[in-house]
Amino acid sequence: MPSDPLSIALLIAFLVISLGIHEAAHAWVANLCGDSTAKDMGRMTLNPIVHIDLFMTILLPLMLFYLNTGFLFGGAKPVPVAFHRLRNPWRDMSLVAFAGPLSNFLLAIFFMLIYKISVSVFGMDPNSSGQSYQILPAVMVGAVKFNLILAAFNLIPIPPLDGSRVLAWLMPETVRHTYLKIERYGILVIVLLLSFNGLRAILFPMVNTMLGWVHSIVTLGGLW
Repeated sequence: MPSDPLSIALLIAFLVISLGIHEAAHAWVANLCGDSTAKDMGRMTLNPIVHIDLFMTILLPLMLFYLNTGFLFGGAKPVPVAFHRLRNPWRDMSLVAFAGPLSNFLLAIFFMLIYKISVSVFGMDPNSSGQSYQILPAVMVGAVKFNLILAAFNLIPIPPLDGSRVLAWLMPETVRHTYLKIERYGILVIVLLLSFNGLRAILFPMVNTMLGWVHSIVTLGGLW
């Protein structure tokens, strides 16, 4: 991961933008499904400022970087979704939830494409001794990685993460409500997993799999 101040600032900026797009995707799909709550509150926007949470969006990524955890991560203010305003509540809630991780996966493809262009077309080398040739490809690699981490993390089916909303729709109704009651303990479960490195064991196989998909999509049969 880059260590110079400019690269760090750019990585944090791209993280903030990515988090904003993640939340805007939730709001956009919710509006398509009949709930305009987030739109009415001005949250259906790509402006990252309205999605910023001081701790999750700014302080947490900085802490993770300076603690040398090996990955950059953060969060934004969740967009409000009025469950009963959705046309088909359980199905639509799963679509709203899935839109966030999907947006991060698509962003990873976009940033990987910029990386490939910077290296293959413009000859920039992330291993070069010249700083001007390092910054763009190095930052793009970081942007790909943290977007895939965001996608993978949010797809973990622990309530209240996005993956739990998708799984809840697929579950039989007889067990759905019992499963969602875990939400009150969800953050505790996540903290425990993080404390005992269990989160890494879950996240990184998912991230590596998705990174393979991104490479396959961007290389387009060997064009790059």
